[in-house]
Amino acid sequence: MKNKKALLICFVALIIGIYFLLSSSSLAQEIKPKTILSIEAYDMLNTVPDTYLIDVRTRAEYQFVGHPGNAYLFPYCFMTTEFGKNEEIYVYRYNVKNKAFIQEILKLFKKTDNLLIICRDGTRSSLAAVELVQAGFKNIYNVEDGFEGPEFPSFNISLMMQDTDRHKYYRQLAKRNKIQGFDQRRRYGWQWWGLPWTYQIDPKYIYPPDLTPPKK
Repeated sequence: MKNKKALLICFVALIIGIYFLLSSSSLAQEIKPKTILSIEAYDMLNTVPDTYLIDVRTRAEYQFVGHPGNAYLFPYCFMTTEFGKNEEIYVYRYNVKNKAFIQEILKLFKKTDNLLIICRDGTRSSLAAVELVQAGFKNIYNVEDGFEGPEFPSFNISLMMQDTDRHKYYRQLAKRNKIQGFDQRRRYGWQWWGLPWTYQIDPKYIYPPDLTPPKK
């Protein structure tokens, strides 16, 4: 009788344990990066304590294209010397993943800080935001329109990122009808909103490993 009672208690404890395990797992899956526009990000920087802007573009973009003055540079990928064709255009690739991305951010920011993640057009920032959430950061925001804005058309960023065929269709129409500047950005994004940005670099915001002289 005692053995049956002990067995029953163990069974109930097991069921309760499984329930809480599944509940916590579901809760973890529900935590996702929030999505905001650059003008909302700028407002948060000015009004919400412990809010920081993280620029995940390459060093070259940060320096030569410009950046928000108070954006911390943490490249998600590094530029390479690999040259090739991406669909219709020739490009230098930036496909070398920064393996120290999370590690370096952890050195400077708390997991409870509000981190606003921005890149050129919302592509790399969305990937970086997911990784930060997976690393345990609680308040991650993907700035979906980016610094320069997405490629034409940009009236529905999320839809165009999901439906690449539709994206190509509208670009083909613009090209065929010789729409001026259709292949340029800045139709949306941080610069389009007229938010402050600069070419000047403040060492306070630069990628921390770059401030350490290389060992001879």
